[in-house]
Amino acid sequence: MSLDPAIAARLKRTSDGLVPAVAQQHDTGEVLMLGWMDDEALHRTLTTGRATYWSRSRQEYWVKGETSGHRQWVKEVRLDCDGDTLLLKVDQEGPACHTGDRTCFDADRLA
Repeated sequence: MSLDPAIAARLKRTSDGLVPAVAQQHDTGEVLMLGWMDDEALHRTLTTGRATYWSRSRQEYWVKGETSGHRQWVKEVRLDCDGDTLLLKVDQEGPACHTGDRTCFDADRLA
């Protein structure tokens, strides 16, 4: 199985075939993290209800929380008006950031 062609046609990918995916806590609106998806990662996310990303550093798929237990249960997936960014509304179990922080945006406030 693969990504629905109608969805795939709407995506604007980077030169390496990826689309940024912002994960947001579904009930509070808290922005948790940014990951990257290709068509297969998005297909897996839509069909399993578990956030699946493409790791640019490891060059492999990873299901959020599969090793850490800090799972992301996908409630909704949206595509922005330009087709170049995904929004995943999730129910986050535990911290979203690999550093142990609740979000990847907890550490540095610039303004």
